Formats: sequence, structure tokens, C-alpha cells
Amino acid sequence: MSAILKATNVTKRFRHGGTETTVLNGVSVQVSEGEFVAVMGPSGSGKSTLLYCLSGMDTFDSGEVNLAGHDLGVLTGDERATLRGRTMGFVFQDPNLIEALTVLDNVLLAASLQGEVAPEQLLARAHTLLHLTGLEGLAQRSVHQISGGQRQRVSLCRALLHEPAMLFGDEPTGALNARSSAEIVALLEKINAGGTTMLIVTHDPRVAARASRVLFLSDGQVVSDQRLGKELTPEQRERTVADAMMQLEI
Repeated sequence: MSAILKATNVTKRFRHGGTETTVLNGVSVQVSEGEFVAVMGPSGSGKSTLLYCLSGMDTFDSGEVNLAGHDLGVLTGDERATLRGRTMGFVFQDPNLIEALTVLDNVLLAASLQGEVAPEQLLARAHTLLHLTGLEGLAQRSVHQISGGQRQRVSLCRALLHEPAMLFGDEPTGALNARSSAEIVALLEKINAGGTTMLIVTHDPRVAARASRVLFLSDGQVVSDQRLGKELTPEQRERTVADAMMQLEI
């Protein structure tokens, strides 16, 4: 399969007063269409910064990032925002829902504001996603009336409404209990099986074990790229990830 994302020698520095800290140090990553890639590493290793740079949410100091045929390094902030809205979906640890709106309206809002797809098409797609995620009976309920796991499923529906070429996630299960986390991971796996490419930052080996590859970061560099073959059982995949974490002292 062809690469949907290719990053080469990406470096990112943060400056505070007279102090400069290198957060990403020459990172190179390639993600093929249809892959499910997890990113792991200790706190401060650069996981979230990498996600932000690869998705165009943040700029980088040097290197190249090509996403869906677009060179992010030459785009303006507005151009990157337009690209994100058209080709990417995002799920974060906090679902960031609007409390005053219903479940359905939260799913619809962002895509409807772009005005690029007919409202009736968006509505039909929203109901399909609510059914897929087990929320079809909650469409008209206020989001403050649903559980944390259900709120995260709403945010997942919102991220997928415009049928993005790639889904980015930053600790999407980090605030959930074990049962809700397992439900979200199962949904991510199902959505990936449908063809959506994913890059998910996580600290949970049970989440990473469902990916096809796991990138391990340490001190702003990729120190291991672990492929998880389909021939492995779920238990073997979790053990492979856990063993790699132990060896890398993550």
C-alpha cells in the first residue's frame, strides 16, 4: 500500500526565555494507507508533540512531513486547518463536547459548519455512526446525561463524520475505566478494518496491542518500530508490547 503519511528527520524545539529544549530529534515515520499505528513512550518522550506535528496542529523546526499528498511545511496556518477539516479526524482524552447540545448535534456541528456536504448526507452519516457505536437510542439526549465511555463514542462519531482519510488519537482511552476503554479500542479496531488509517498515542499496552505497528519513542527519537503480525493471538500481541516496554524501560 502507498504511504499516506511520511515524515523525514522532523525536529521540534521549544524555547522558554533563554532555554531551548529539543522535543523531537530527527524523527522519521512512514504510515501506509489502512495501517493502525500506536505510539508509546514515557512521559516527556515527545509522543503528543509528534502527533501534533504529523497532523499539522503544530509546526516543526526542520524536516519534512507529507500527509495525504500535502507538504505541511509549506502550508500556512489556515491551509493546515482546512486540510485537517477535510482529511483528518481527531479524538482526544477529553471528548470536548458542548454540554448544551444533544448527542446528535455534537456529532453534526463541526462538519456542518464547514458547509461542504449536504445536511441530509451528514444526518444520514451521523445516524449510521451512532448505530455503529451503539448510541442510536441516545441521539436526542443531552451529553451531560450520558457516561464517560458514551461521551468518548460521541467524539469518535464526530471525528468520523466527514469520512477522514486518517484518524489521530491522543490518549483516547486515558480517562476511561477498563470496560469503556475496551469498548473504544474495539471500535477503533473495527473502524480501521473498514479502511481508515489511524495513528494513536497511548500509554496502555492493551490499546497498543490492537495496532498493526507500535512506535516507541524515547527522548524525542523513535527507538523501536514493533510490527504485530495478524498471526499473533491477542494475548501474544499484549505480551509482545509489554516485553518491548520492559526492554525499553517504558
